[in-house]
Formats: sequence, C-alpha cells, structure tokens
Amino acid sequence: MGYEVWAPQARHVAVRVAGEDHPLRSDPARPGWWLADGASAPPYEDGIQYAYVLDGGDPLPDPRSRRQPDGLDGPSAVIDHSRHTWRYPWHGRPLPGAVLYELHIGTFTPEGTFDAAARRLGHLAALGVSHVELMPVCPFPGRHGWGYDGVALWAVHEPYGGPEGLKSFVDTAHAHGLGVVLDVVHNHVGPSGDHLRSFGPYLTDRHQTPWGAAVNLDAPWSDEVRGFLIGSALAWLRDYRLDGLRLDAVHALADTRALPFLEELSAAVDALAAETGQPLFLIAESDLNDPRTTAPREAGGLGLHAQWSDDFHHALHTALTGESQGYYADFARAPLAALAKTLTGVWFHDGTYSSFRGRAHGRPLPGTVPAHRFLGYAQTHDQIGNRATGDRLTVRQLALAAALVLTAPFTPMLFMGEEWGASTPWQFFTDHTDPELAAAVRSGRRREFAAYGWAESRIPDPQDPATRARSCLDWSEPDREPHAGLLRWYRTLIALRTAAPEPAAPDLAATRVSFDEDARWILVRRGTLCTAVNFADQPCALPLSGHRVLAAWSELPDTGGQLVLPAESAAVLREGTPRG
Repeated sequence: MGYEVWAPQARHVAVRVAGEDHPLRSDPARPGWWLADGASAPPYEDGIQYAYVLDGGDPLPDPRSRRQPDGLDGPSAVIDHSRHTWRYPWHGRPLPGAVLYELHIGTFTPEGTFDAAARRLGHLAALGVSHVELMPVCPFPGRHGWGYDGVALWAVHEPYGGPEGLKSFVDTAHAHGLGVVLDVVHNHVGPSGDHLRSFGPYLTDRHQTPWGAAVNLDAPWSDEVRGFLIGSALAWLRDYRLDGLRLDAVHALADTRALPFLEELSAAVDALAAETGQPLFLIAESDLNDPRTTAPREAGGLGLHAQWSDDFHHALHTALTGESQGYYADFARAPLAALAKTLTGVWFHDGTYSSFRGRAHGRPLPGTVPAHRFLGYAQTHDQIGNRATGDRLTVRQLALAAALVLTAPFTPMLFMGEEWGASTPWQFFTDHTDPELAAAVRSGRRREFAAYGWAESRIPDPQDPATRARSCLDWSEPDREPHAGLLRWYRTLIALRTAAPEPAAPDLAATRVSFDEDARWILVRRGTLCTAVNFADQPCALPLSGHRVLAAWSELPDTGGQLVLPAESAAVLREGTPRG
C-alpha cells in the first residue's frame, strides 16, 4: 500500500512528506483516485507523517487517516498494523448468549484513557459480562466529549491513547475473556475539524438531517462514499480484532438506492466473518420498529444482526419512575401492560398510534425472529445523558430493573456504573475549540430544556470541564453500601442467566407475562423460570405456589408456600403450578 486519495474534483494533487510535495497521478482504472508513482513515490512506512495538497491549497489530513497525532487539522501518520504484536489469541464471542456493557472511555475513569480503562476490566470479568461496547473513539474536537462529533472515521482519538492504546485495551479485554464492540457513526460528521468536503462529495444537499447535509449514500459519487464507510467498518473489525460494531442512528441514513447501504455493509461484514472464522456482528440503533432491519438479506431484510430496543426501555422506565413526558406518554398510560407487550413482542408501537410522533408507528415482528437480536436495557448513554441533568436511576429502581433486564429474552446491555447504582450523573459535555460553536452548543442545550420548564441555571454547561468531571465514575462506591449490595445482586443475576437455559432461549413466544396494573406487580415466565417484580410501595401476594427461590433482592417472608414480595422488591424462582 502507498499514498492514494479520492479527490474527484481536484485538478492537481500532491502528497507532502517531510516538507516536500510529491505530485500524484490520476488512476485511469478508478475515476477520481490519485496515487503515487512507484519509482518516485516518497517512503510509506510506519510513523511517517503526511498530508495531501489539492490544487496548491493548504495541506489537509487524509480522509482515510489511521492516525492524527497532532489533532484534526494536523498531518496524518502511516500505521502499519502488521507490526503490532498481539499477546492473546482471540477467536471471537458470538452475540447469542451475550451480556453487553456500554462504556465511555473518557469517563469510565478520571484519567479518561484506554490504559486506565483496561486496568478496570477485571471488574467487568468478575461481573460476568461478555462484551464491552465502547462509545465512539474516532477523533473529535478537544480532549473530552461523547464522541459523536467524530470526523476522522478511520482513526483513534489521541487523548484516549491513539491506535496503540486501543489495541492494548482490546488485547487486555481478550485476556479477561471479554469481547469488544465499537460504536461507529455513519449518519453524519462533526461540525468542527471536518475536511471531507475539501476532497469530494462525501455529503449531499439532496437530503437534510438533524445535523445538516446528509452523508452521500445515493447521489452521484455515492459508490465511493459507501466504499469509504464500509472500508472503515471492516478496518475496525480486522485491524483492532473487534467482535462487532454498533451503528449509530441508522434511521437517519438517507438512502433511496435499490441496494440499501446497510444491506451492503452487512454483506461485507458477513464475508469478513467467513474469511476470518470469527463471529462478527452489527448492532443497529434504530427507532423505526421495522422488522426489515434484522431480517435476513435473502428475505428482503437488511441483514443486521441485532438492534437496540428502546420500547422495552421506555416501558420499564415508566413502570419504575412514573414519568410521562415526551415519548414516555403512551407507555405511562398502562406501564405494566406496555412492559408485558414489549417482553413478548419487542415493540410497543407495532403499527399503533404514537402520540409523540402524531401518527401510527412500527409494524409487528414475525414470530420467528430470535430474541437475541434485540438488546434490552434499563439505561444507556442516550437515556441518561439526554436528560437535563444526566441523573441515573436509583439503587432501588436498578435492583428491580436488573431482575427483568437480566432474565428477559433479549440480549442484556448495562451502562457503565449501573451495576453498583453509581451516584455520579452522566451529563452532556463537549470540548469544542471553536468559540462560536461552543456558545451555540451551550445555548442550544439550555433552550432545549427551557421548553420543558427548566431554568437555564440548572442545565450544566457542556463546555465547563466540571461537567465532564462530575460524569466520571467514582470507583470507591462499589466497595461500600448500598452500592456493594447492588453489585452482588447484578453478579448473582448474570451468573443465573449464564447457568439457566431459559433467559437466552431464542423463542419469544415462550415468554408468558401476567401482571396487575393496580397492584403494580408483574410475573415473567420462561419455561419454569419466573421473575417476579413488585413495583408498589407495599407488599403484595402473587399467584405462585410451589416455587423455589433462586435469587431475591429483599428477604422474602415465610408464608407457607404463597409468594409474598416486600415493597419494591424482586425475586427469580423456579416455579411449580401457578395459581390464577
């Protein structure tokens, strides 16, 4: 490999190495591509820094840069991935039977680096999860941010530790038996530090998105843009030994072509999995409630391997909190009925009217879809960080939620710190270096919540370093109560899920749910395994007898056979014949 770049609108292209410009020639076999001539090409070796010069302009970083050692506007650096020595062999961990753990490198520890996060991976192995799902690690403006403003989609954020830091983190995860999934963003590029527009039509005004012009997936030259994104996805999986990718907000991908981009991507990932013998997978974030997202390609679907299930989250959240604002409104009318519907059919809105959207939404799933294709969770970075103050569920609420999440038919996912009921918030924070952009983000955040009655003074300033500092986990909490007790509960439930066959069984139809909306209890049965949760602030008797308690959040009274759950408590049982 050598220096090559796609710049279809340029008349002259050169690569600048060590202060000297070397002209590139156009490639007749690939329209729009420029490459270095073999005899006169400058050296292309690990660590060499370079930039491209288009039509005599300023030097620009490579759109396919593997490393940006001096930031988004600096030169790119050559990375020879073959030089890295992996210490631990890895053959992958499949998604069926998995328990995922969403983690943000910048706040998982106060240091906010791959190395610091790697030193905490023993905690996750002891917890019993199978995969770490990293939030985006592509370079973004400043040092600290969520990562969704990334602009160099093949590179790794330097303040986290750069490419070598990520490889070391992944290698350490493998040493603990943990797979690694990475969140990638294909639906937009960040508003600052983006040089893609200088090279070619990576974006198109044919469609508008919440972030402005859409990524070009269907306009002229979109073949190359698709190739850019698919190449990036495969590079993450291949070069960093990742197990899967989480695709951010795929509903925001504007694509009218007969062959959808996501179908093309899933086929490429499946081909790489076949080549490597590793069970690679793609997880979509989608709010469409569309069965085609995970349906096989040969059946007319996109062929993605799983997707997040927000409807389950919304039903669970309203049952725990009673909140009814915004998109929670439809779920809050009868939260346990909504929870029962999502536990047996995944989506609450499966063609029903959504008052939040003002229209019907979704469609029913066919009965043959394996349950593991849907991720179930009580908290995510979105559902916490997009709250006004980034507040989390309480220890008591999480104890009840965990019983359902970790025994539900879905693939469970936890958000970092959830397992001990972290008291630290997780707030929206940025580190934009452009003063005008920083001011716009600050005022926009405050204006958003002012519409819901929040005083501006109560909304954390995203640009204030203290906002990020407040969001870092406090690692002294897991060793003291009540956090230590919740951590034991999570470990118990994950171990039970791993040992029992029912929670990970693929058949959604095997899930039976009974509930009492007024008394506020719910029973979820899969085979002979039963999860009982009492959301009420007083004890309740449930229609079970002959049960054997496997795990309980609160001590259960001896009633001679009938199950009585204390207020706000949960238990997992092997049941006998249900009564009623």
